[in-house]
Amino acid sequence: MNSYSEPKPGILEKAKALFGRQVEVIVRQEQKLVELVQSVVAKLSKVANNPKVQKFIQPIQIFIRMIKAHFRGEHKIAFSTLGLIVLALVYFLSPIDLIPDFLGVIGFADDLSVVLAVYAKVKDEVEQFLEWERTQV
Repeated sequence: MNSYSEPKPGILEKAKALFGRQVEVIVRQEQKLVELVQSVVAKLSKVANNPKVQKFIQPIQIFIRMIKAHFRGEHKIAFSTLGLIVLALVYFLSPIDLIPDFLGVIGFADDLSVVLAVYAKVKDEVEQFLEWERTQV
């Protein structure tokens, strides 16, 4: 796994300001989480071939697997971690963010920053999850 360090400070606070209420609603409703994951998978399939987007596809895929395992009751994650992961996924999906996605590669820069900031913040739980996942073979 690549080492991810947290990008410039404040990006998570800006993302929370934009999407905090939406995240609070989503994390409390399993069906909304399912819909979020489905939407993220669909968007990933559209942008997966873009080499500039490759850097944050792996963390997003891990986040999706963590959410699925959590809701199947196989590997629980902290509620705060779930909230941060949902924030990253909502931000990734949203066309309304600090730099609009329609600007191409530049438009994904803030998405990448938020995803990597969340990844860095929940890195310990990600590592625990990946270790658990390796034992499930």
